[in-house]
Amino acid sequence: MFLMIALPGILIALQPDPGSTLVYLAFIFVLYREGMSGNIMIVGLVMVMLFIVTLFAKQTSVMMPFVDIELNGKYVLISFLALITGALYLLLKNLNKNIWKILLAGFVIMVGTVMSVDYVFDNIFKDRHRNRVNELVGIISDPRGTGYNQHQSKIAIGSGGFSGKGFLNGTQTKYNFVPEQSTDFIFCTVGEEWGFMGSSFVIIVFLTLIGRLIFVAERQRSKYARIYGYSVASILFVHFMINIGMTIGLAPVIGIPLPFFSYGGTSLLSFSILLFTFVKLDSDRKHVLS
Repeated sequence: MFLMIALPGILIALQPDPGSTLVYLAFIFVLYREGMSGNIMIVGLVMVMLFIVTLFAKQTSVMMPFVDIELNGKYVLISFLALITGALYLLLKNLNKNIWKILLAGFVIMVGTVMSVDYVFDNIFKDRHRNRVNELVGIISDPRGTGYNQHQSKIAIGSGGFSGKGFLNGTQTKYNFVPEQSTDFIFCTVGEEWGFMGSSFVIIVFLTLIGRLIFVAERQRSKYARIYGYSVASILFVHFMINIGMTIGLAPVIGIPLPFFSYGGTSLLSFSILLFTFVKLDSDRKHVLS
């Protein structure tokens, strides 16, 4: 199942379109519900954190004492990981004789992640992708260039205050300071015109919808319907989380719409088909033998 999900994701990443590839991460929650070990999710989270740390390490170099050698920061990071792995082995070897196998596998995965950053950044990401990631983690700051959209979006949301400026009264959005404000950056319009209260209401509505989908998925008698329900909830959650995250500077700008809000007929039709197909499956659940 993991390979079935990963294959189209890899093909889309090679377009290159790493933004759309992130949507496939939604299915990790479905796999977890159906029995996948939580350790895999932890490994994935560690790999993401290592990827970000490596980006910072690449920007620095360390002069080795007593020898006239300057090491790239990522090699220092690998040495640090090796020390941690060795320390864990010394602490845990008496508790589990086979712990060295787990630690060795973990070390190989971590080193592979660190060493793959250059390839991913230089061969899979385009310049705009690299700049957006660097802007997000703070390696570069370009509010008039790469970070313009996100910078203006944060200004718009912040200027909304507690209750907002009122419908169609937002200056940042009314005078088009925020590009794509009707599609990818629709949430900044909500934040400026309706403020903290309106933004909170939108977030609560989305979380209620996702929670309801999970509740209905759990009452299905058909395993297929349950998996489908969790898939719909996960897809909506990832779109919701990334879209709002990128408007407030917590996620890179990758052009993912906000479900049922962003302008665009294809997006609205696609999410509606996902949702109402599940409604139909739920309506037939009593006819399925448990």
